[in-house]
Amino acid sequence: MNRNPLTGEDREALVSAARQAAAAAYAPHSDYRVGAAVLSSFGETVSGCNVENSSYGLSICAERNAIFAARARGLVDPSSAPLRAVAIHTPQLPTGWPCGACRQVLREFADESCLVIVDSPEGRFESTLGELLPHGFRLGDG
Repeated sequence: MNRNPLTGEDREALVSAARQAAAAAYAPHSDYRVGAAVLSSFGETVSGCNVENSSYGLSICAERNAIFAARARGLVDPSSAPLRAVAIHTPQLPTGWPCGACRQVLREFADESCLVIVDSPEGRFESTLGELLPHGFRLGDG
């Protein structure tokens, strides 16, 4: 359970980092830019953006980019240091909710109480990972 709720200032900083990441997105095929920022248990923020490829299957979503970068930096561990929150920003419509693959990757590195903030021209929405992925799993879970 996420025992460290985010303050309004924490939320704003996370959304700001996601917005900055969206500006760095590489989306020449779809022109759909997405930025994400994850907050580690240590209070570190790591950002990522979507990166497209001419071979679409080789593209990566912003959320997975940020999560994998956090893991590479040793800032996230499923059992001892799960992610606290993620913010996703899309500067255009439609609103960029995490895809199914990103929800499952989030579940690997966060528990059901992980805060998910989605920011777009339609507004800002908050949910939990458990609400977005009600039957997510990790191998070895009881």
